[in-house]
Amino acid sequence: EQKSPVGAKLKGKVVSLTDYGAFVELEEGIEGLVHISEMSWTQRVKHPSKVVAIGDAVDVVVLDVDRANKRISLGMRQAEPNPWNFIEERYPVGTRVEGRVRNLADFGAFVELEEGIDGLIHISEMSWTKRVRHPSEILKKGDKVEAIVLHVDKANHRISLGLKQIQQDPWQSAVPEKYRVGMDVKGKVVRITDFGAFVELEDGVEGLLHVSELSHERVNKPEDIVQVGQELILKVIKFDPEERKIGLSLRAYLEGQGEGSAEEDGGRGRKRRRREGAEE
Repeated sequence: EQKSPVGAKLKGKVVSLTDYGAFVELEEGIEGLVHISEMSWTQRVKHPSKVVAIGDAVDVVVLDVDRANKRISLGMRQAEPNPWNFIEERYPVGTRVEGRVRNLADFGAFVELEEGIDGLIHISEMSWTKRVRHPSEILKKGDKVEAIVLHVDKANHRISLGLKQIQQDPWQSAVPEKYRVGMDVKGKVVRITDFGAFVELEDGVEGLLHVSELSHERVNKPEDIVQVGQELILKVIKFDPEERKIGLSLRAYLEGQGEGSAEEDGGRGRKRRRREGAEE
């Protein structure tokens, strides 16, 4: 304990390797173990031979001394500054960074900013308009990408990145210029739910055709009136760019065409003309 106190920085020589670490000779007959987890702050070490070789001179720090069992635990990474201690200065929030996609997961893409330093682009930060179901729809392993630093968690060694922030949010620029309440729009039904149908107006921009806006008559199932893939002409009845919502109405469009009023039609004829109007 006197010659090798905890926290002491020492020099030694690698004398043997195992799957779980490297044994370092501090002096003749005295060896310590550098566990594989204590070899690098950033590098993912799969085997000690990827970092050191027998005979290498290394700097180590004493982590623990167990005199009863004649064991000394050493760390190599502790002999160098921890890069995560300065990560906020190196990657401040708002910085544009470049990296390469190292791996894809269901929830996002890991981007290597430098060796051992990854940032995560969460699936929700990949596109302003497209509903991304898997990162592979946007990125693939090995892609070189630019992103914006959104958050840095020094304690947990995490960097959050945004891909969509590289471009301007169309819901704050182009979309409000193209759509307004009262206008007629053409779109294609892409999804049907119990409460209505989602209609794609353009790539990445959808509106909701609520079940109550399908017909003056009671509609139990939206698919009784519309089908996935069907093209419709609809009227915009709600527009909220902050909430990214567009409300659409087939009923209001048909009324504007002089169809669908209770005074003009009987029930069966009215439904037939509504369906014809939807198909047009």
